[in-house]
Amino acid sequence: MMGQNEFLLELNEISKEFPGVKALDGVTLKVRPGTVHALMGENGAGKSTLMKCLFGIYSPDGGEIYLDGQKVNIQNSKDALNYGISMIHQELHPVPHRNVMENIWLGRFPTKGVGPFQFIDHKKMYKDTEDLFKQLDIDLKPDTLVRQLSVSKIQSIEIAKAVSFNSRVIVMDEPTSSLTSVEVEHLFRIINDLKKRGVAIIYISHKMEEILQISDDVTIMRDGRKIGTWAASELTTDLIISKMVGRDLSNRFPERHNVPGDVILDVKELTSSNPKSFKNVSFQLRKGEILGIGGLVGAQRTELIEALFGLRDIQSGSISINGKEVKIKSPGDAKKYGMALLTEERRTTGIFPVLSVHENGAIANIDRYQTPYLLLDEKKKRAEVDAMITKLRTKTPSTKTLIMNLSGGNQQKVLLARWLLTEPDILLLDEPTRGIDVGAKYEIYSIITDLAMQGKSIIMISSEMPELIGMSDRILVMSEGRLTGVLEGDEATEEEIMRLAAQH
Repeated sequence: MMGQNEFLLELNEISKEFPGVKALDGVTLKVRPGTVHALMGENGAGKSTLMKCLFGIYSPDGGEIYLDGQKVNIQNSKDALNYGISMIHQELHPVPHRNVMENIWLGRFPTKGVGPFQFIDHKKMYKDTEDLFKQLDIDLKPDTLVRQLSVSKIQSIEIAKAVSFNSRVIVMDEPTSSLTSVEVEHLFRIINDLKKRGVAIIYISHKMEEILQISDDVTIMRDGRKIGTWAASELTTDLIISKMVGRDLSNRFPERHNVPGDVILDVKELTSSNPKSFKNVSFQLRKGEILGIGGLVGAQRTELIEALFGLRDIQSGSISINGKEVKIKSPGDAKKYGMALLTEERRTTGIFPVLSVHENGAIANIDRYQTPYLLLDEKKKRAEVDAMITKLRTKTPSTKTLIMNLSGGNQQKVLLARWLLTEPDILLLDEPTRGIDVGAKYEIYSIITDLAMQGKSIIMISSEMPELIGMSDRILVMSEGRLTGVLEGDEATEEEIMRLAAQH
């Protein structure tokens, strides 16, 4: 039986700092048993950091965690599971080449035998999995290979695994970002069943309608602080949005004097060959324009610009540059048509960490430095890269320094230098200031503004509303692979962007 506590779980005054960033500033969260407690806020508000502190992935710098009124010390994820706290992450990482039941009981297979002669009891594992699925109304065979399953089925396995630990608190991070409406209904049925058993669900999502439908309580966070907790019945979509976004925008962005000119890029009815990705997206980009793209997790913004750059296949639609239709099948084609792409994940798809600043800067433009004898003109290469690195005010001991030893903001400047050396007309920037401190952000904004003044055309994806509004001439908003609206930059508000981004 539970104690006499109103709250099953209490996080009191949790704080967490990373170098240069106060991710959590004394956040308190109290969760009642048998309820869904939604945790909301913009990207970067601190929601996932708070949950990682609860689950033992991060160690908080301050604050206490209570379960059933008893203080608990969670050092790692194993401790969390032992206390009955499970987390279903947004990115699902099953073992694809093993079957469903092995994925559920991984690390704790039932065994039979005596002494050192222990064997996995497959029969018991099969039966336990069947019982678990019956209990949760999950229609799956325990011996099916996981790689044959859809995202929603894999998610069902993760929920079953959480229940198999007898979890009393289950954290779900964006659980419906890849689900269809029918699959969402099934997930909600499972959640309601868990509630009846007294399980508390902490539910992180950006989808307003969903939150208001499934939640009992809603806590809203902003910039690493808790704004407040409300009963879901007291809230409306507009109220949630105004509580999530209100903040001052003064002097965070350089003044812009660029004047957009003729249409340089014309995209018509572009549809991805992946049926779960973007559909029928049409827009125009003008010379000297900064075009922002807003949206929430799962909006397919990255997929869209990667398709423009030839990294993803297109099923239908057309791309025209300067009035001529072009076929872009590869990044090589995109470069030929004057395009450049700065990817979102700087560390995995941007920098070559063990190469120098110089080599990282030169690598996209290597053909230009080739001599007739298939050697590289080192002198020309070094001079051009050094000049661009200096122009972008990159702080580095020298261009011989390994890029991995630079700060995030300076790494980003080297990547910008890399692409500017290819002399592009169209720059595709995916979250160009993610993970960069405020001072370095301003410098990146200044570079983008200068490029637009020089007549370069820029498409910039950003999940930060102030950044979108402060930097864009126009803003496209996407939701679940579709374009839901286009806003003029000076007329755009955070509420309006959020409303369009949450549309279905």
